[in-house]
Amino acid sequence: MIKITNLTKIYGDLTVLDNISLDIPDGKTLAVIGTSGCGKSTLLRLILALEEPTKGTIAIDGKVISRLSEEGLVKIRKMIGMVFQSSALFDSMSVFENIAFPLREHLKLSETEISRIVNSKLDMVELSGKGNLMPSELSGGMQKRVSIARALANDPKIILYDEPTTGLDPITSTTIENLINKLAAGLKVTSIIVTHQLSTIFRTAHRIIMLDKGKFIDSGTVDETKKSNNPVVYKFINAEKEGI
Repeated sequence: MIKITNLTKIYGDLTVLDNISLDIPDGKTLAVIGTSGCGKSTLLRLILALEEPTKGTIAIDGKVISRLSEEGLVKIRKMIGMVFQSSALFDSMSVFENIAFPLREHLKLSETEISRIVNSKLDMVELSGKGNLMPSELSGGMQKRVSIARALANDPKIILYDEPTTGLDPITSTTIENLINKLAAGLKVTSIIVTHQLSTIFRTAHRIIMLDKGKFIDSGTVDETKKSNNPVVYKFINAEKEGI
């Protein structure tokens, strides 16, 4: 379980996250929604321990990550896979080498074992045989799938997705959404998805929570969120069809 308690993050005079608390059960998919700049991506960086909270704590499996040694942080980070908004692939590395990168960084494995793992992850994201290609030879959707394969390299218990379908066409978005669902069900991973794409929110999440002005203002299932009487949630969910 991920347990967030009284979490605050302040940059100078700007309070991005303001005393928020949240429990995320193992094996569930949480969508964090909100307008641009509301603190969604900051929350992911804090969970990954790329930044430290101003106040409050984040605990993973009972371990408060801000209190861990560097060695302890490395162990926690191995449990987490991160899928970046821009895919963040290394342009000078092949698909194979991109996925192998975290294995070479953190584990002492033979080349045979690295090859087995990389090919297994490529198969999971339906890119078998594409390891020799360069990122520039891939479509946006394929780059995203490579990014997901890289996030899976260390067999994480938690996957963080930062805007996984932004900029993709509807068909490609659906492919990525289906992949997120398949991985969540098949691997029993805990997934946190930061997104403003309604199709991704509605098709992947067990639970939706909204950030607004640094606070969690509403939480519920997909159906509960669609029926929310909170005016901020209603405007977010219905903006497209109402032309807001």
